[in-house]
Amino acid sequence: MSVTPNEKEATAVATELPHTDSLSYTEKDGKSDDIDGKQTVDVESLSVTDEDVGSTIIQKDEDVAVEVISVEDDPELPAFTFRAVFLGIGLSAFTSVLSTIYTFKPQNATVSQLFCLIIAYVLGTAMHSIMPSTGFWRYLNPGPFNIKEHTVIVIMASTASTVAIAMEIIAALDLFYNIKLNAAIAIFQIFASQMIGYGIAGLLRTFLVYPTYAFYPNYISVVNLLQSLHFGGVLNHKKRRYFWIVFAAIFFWEWIPQYPFPLLTAISVICLADNGRHKFVRNLFGAGSSNEGIGLFSFSTSWTLISQGTPLVWPWRTQFNSFLGMAIGYITLTLAYYNNAFDGRNLVWMSTALFDSQGGSYNQTAILTPENTVDPSKLASVGLPRYTTTYVISQMCYNFGLGAAIVHVFLWHWSDLKKAFGGMRFLKSSQDIDDPHYQQMKKYKEVPQWWYLLLFVASLAIGIGCSYNHGEWLLPAWSVILFTFISSVLAVCLGFIAATTGFQIQIKHAMHILSAFVHPGKPVAVMYVNLYGNSTAYQTLAMLQDLKLGQYTKIPPRITFAAQLAGSIIGSIFNYTMMISIVSNNREALIDPIGTRIVSTWSGWIIQGYNSSSVAMGALGKELFAYGKPYYLIAFAIFIGLIFPVPFWVVHKLARKDSLLARGAEYIITPVVALYVGWLPYSVNGQWWSCLVIGYMSQVWARSHRPKWFKKYNYLTSAALDGGSQVILFILSFAVFGASGNAIDFPNWWGNPANLSVDRCALTD
Repeated sequence: MSVTPNEKEATAVATELPHTDSLSYTEKDGKSDDIDGKQTVDVESLSVTDEDVGSTIIQKDEDVAVEVISVEDDPELPAFTFRAVFLGIGLSAFTSVLSTIYTFKPQNATVSQLFCLIIAYVLGTAMHSIMPSTGFWRYLNPGPFNIKEHTVIVIMASTASTVAIAMEIIAALDLFYNIKLNAAIAIFQIFASQMIGYGIAGLLRTFLVYPTYAFYPNYISVVNLLQSLHFGGVLNHKKRRYFWIVFAAIFFWEWIPQYPFPLLTAISVICLADNGRHKFVRNLFGAGSSNEGIGLFSFSTSWTLISQGTPLVWPWRTQFNSFLGMAIGYITLTLAYYNNAFDGRNLVWMSTALFDSQGGSYNQTAILTPENTVDPSKLASVGLPRYTTTYVISQMCYNFGLGAAIVHVFLWHWSDLKKAFGGMRFLKSSQDIDDPHYQQMKKYKEVPQWWYLLLFVASLAIGIGCSYNHGEWLLPAWSVILFTFISSVLAVCLGFIAATTGFQIQIKHAMHILSAFVHPGKPVAVMYVNLYGNSTAYQTLAMLQDLKLGQYTKIPPRITFAAQLAGSIIGSIFNYTMMISIVSNNREALIDPIGTRIVSTWSGWIIQGYNSSSVAMGALGKELFAYGKPYYLIAFAIFIGLIFPVPFWVVHKLARKDSLLARGAEYIITPVVALYVGWLPYSVNGQWWSCLVIGYMSQVWARSHRPKWFKKYNYLTSAALDGGSQVILFILSFAVFGASGNAIDFPNWWGNPANLSVDRCALTD
């Protein structure tokens, strides 16, 4: 092979890239958007085999972005095709309906990107095989189904499948306040609340998308699978075969713990020995049913549950901090409850609902006027609502985590912030960033920053307009602007943590508290603050991750922009229509404060959380959360959390460099620890000890002692397990769990008891 001077550099780069079976290297004039001087390297000489994959250990967490993911790009591959549009629209509608169904289920399941990816791959390859490819048909079927159109479909479908917080708020208004929004207003509001976050995400690209440190651990397995399915070579042939074997294995296994043998979702030797006789055992060790217990020493064999901890994907540092938080949580939650902290000893152990003084469900309508404001005389008669002790601790920890996140980012990553935002450099899209994936993207036309600014302003205007309903403001315009600004600032800190650790800090409780003081006595306004104070940051993170996915797979930025817009529009329509159907047909089940077993039936535990917060904080903020009141620590937890990172940072600075003390202080991620102390009092908890074992074996043992296997198969294993379990869960949801309207219960036996929870830890009669 003859090599020109320019090609020598290309060859040197190519041979250093792991998992690269073929590579087209391109150079581009920085002043032009056209591809100039494309040099092609002999791809056969660069074919990667099993022996070529490096056995070096990945040292830094972000190095997986270049050690596991190839930077290969073929600019000739079409991304915007008939297949991409047809399947993108169809799967967007499908996944938005499915994710809405899961929102109203007791099991905290989601529609993952990997589920979208697998369905898109099967359908895309089928379309290529079935459709003619000559004459006019070549425009509809332009060659094999490729990675770029596949990624476009995934971005559309996953954007649509991200259930908008606006939909959940609209459902809560319907269920608990009998406020039914006009369909057009509701749909536009859902769309606008998402697009505000998208506008902010675009402005943060130079800080949270382009650089290597922003590697988004949760997306490594997605990209690894995409490249394995579409890139050629002996290695990827083996990886594809491995993927489908693991996919099939979990597909045929997962239905067993999910349906006939639910005991396998939470195996606890202590619970089996107790057999539901003692509440203390249930509270501490139970984990198989919704709101049962916090799952100490409970192990799960259901990957649907285990995948919530992302043990194969999250860096061990993130997992270690989360498990450390849980360990503290086991002690804190138990001691607080049994010492009657927050006067919650006579209430149930776990619930997000509101309770009255006798432990029954709180009648919120009995204290409100027809205008949904507090009637003082009615409140005096009914009394103040109460939270369960575990839910109070959880809300405090969420706020601890938020305060710690802000300070953590500023202390540990000030130089990165200064580099990205100093002199308003974030408004410029052309920056000197050495990330190899970003360098490959320079050949494509970028989305101008003013597009994102225009989208942000237009969406904010639509959101303000839709907040006016039947002659009154659900949330005043000035408040929409205020909380959008607050959420935008927080998105910078939260986005950095998500990009570098894979972990997302929740801010909804903090927004509830703040809104309670901004809108005292107005529960509907407090609930609506979630759209702009909480949803904006959440949607910003979701959109940033998809922008990174586009960078990893070399999708032209303007096509990524269009795909996200299309997915949001389709998702908004189907989120709303499916939500209306579920709420109309299952009202009684959705307002039940305790919930049901993990399988079948419907549950409103997510919606109840918004409602209880809006009543307790919106209508009764001063009575419950002002200083000296029953739950004032929830509000002040944000300020206490600001202190958490400081001691560790000081120790790191003062201790001898590279000493055990300095490295240990740096290893602690205080916002993750703080939040996970209160992570357990929700839904089911049978999976966390399985996550601990699997996470250690993957991110510590395999990464250090089996680096070749780790690079080739670790993230692919995660993709296969997630994909197979998602597919079978979808089938079961409609076949037997009642998503189609009729649930079919499996006959009771020892592994599926009639009068006990699924882990045999609590009586259900």
